[in-house]
Amino acid sequence: MPEAAHQRLRLSAEEIYTAELTALAAGDSRPRPENWRLSPPAVVTYILGGKAADGTPISAKYVGNRRLIETAVATLATDRALLLLGLPGTAKSWVSEHLAAAISGSSQRMIQCTAGTDENQIRYSWNYALLLAKGPSYEALVKTPLTRAMEDGSIVRLEELTRMGSDVQDTLITVLSEKTLPVPELDMAIDARRGFNVIATANNRDKGVNDLSSALKRRFNVVVLPSPATLEEEVGIVVKRVREIGTNLSLPPIKPADEEMTRIVTLFRELREGRTLNGKTKLKTSSGSLSTAEAISVGVSAWASAAHFGGGVLDADSLAPNLVGAVVKDPVQDTVALQEYLESVVRTRDGWSDLYNAIREVI
Repeated sequence: MPEAAHQRLRLSAEEIYTAELTALAAGDSRPRPENWRLSPPAVVTYILGGKAADGTPISAKYVGNRRLIETAVATLATDRALLLLGLPGTAKSWVSEHLAAAISGSSQRMIQCTAGTDENQIRYSWNYALLLAKGPSYEALVKTPLTRAMEDGSIVRLEELTRMGSDVQDTLITVLSEKTLPVPELDMAIDARRGFNVIATANNRDKGVNDLSSALKRRFNVVVLPSPATLEEEVGIVVKRVREIGTNLSLPPIKPADEEMTRIVTLFRELREGRTLNGKTKLKTSSGSLSTAEAISVGVSAWASAAHFGGGVLDADSLAPNLVGAVVKDPVQDTVALQEYLESVVRTRDGWSDLYNAIREVI
């Protein structure tokens, strides 16, 4: 099979930013918690950007309030677990991955929580062939990312914690409180090494979420990641991430499209907030979240359309079908909201007539 067939579609944070992590570690003389690859200040530099001791530039992985990231890192240096809370698209998973990469050197200890996640996927399960042949034994134990992280003294990530049923969520209480996981079948327990901790992410806006019990909430330190405060901040995030993702996907190069990214973000922010940026016109809101993450997805998809079918120029024709696909989640409610927005805002806005006509051709 050709070598290209074995290439991975997505690399982990620690693989993409190996050079930065290595440079930070080499010049990091400050105290490190046990089993941490970097000191807490170096972790913050890795997340927010700066320079390593040898002058190596460190790119910003997150654009936002420094105090929030310092609080998150300080929490992980204690025995308290960290819960990153926020609306969809506020970079919770992105920050979680990079925190794990910087602290433990690996972001791969991860459990994606869903409505179908059960206790066995959190705690442990059994190799039933060995279980039937020899009965309960340590060799028959199938460890989860959580139990492996406890043994390694590393970070485990629980993505979308509130997607999981409340009864399954509460299986974490003993681990978070006592730092041990009983295995009653073997009359033993798996004890956590120093360096072990949990980063969970959650949002409370989407449908299908399950509230955390009070007992579980008390065992997390909560850091709320806000949506980008200004249009300029959000545009900067979208432009940066679209460029990184498109390059990683080896999309054919196109002309710089910062102005089109600004139009994406402007449209999303106005439909998300139910009013134009100047506050003069009220609008119907979309049923979707229209988050920064979705704006990035629209930008990457429009890049692919422009590169392959648009002569290398990202324009209104490349944007329109991708914008409509992102906005119209409910065919009735969202179509009405988009049509009203087109007529009351896009049609009369200077320089947006091309986008008005292109979207009109799609819906």
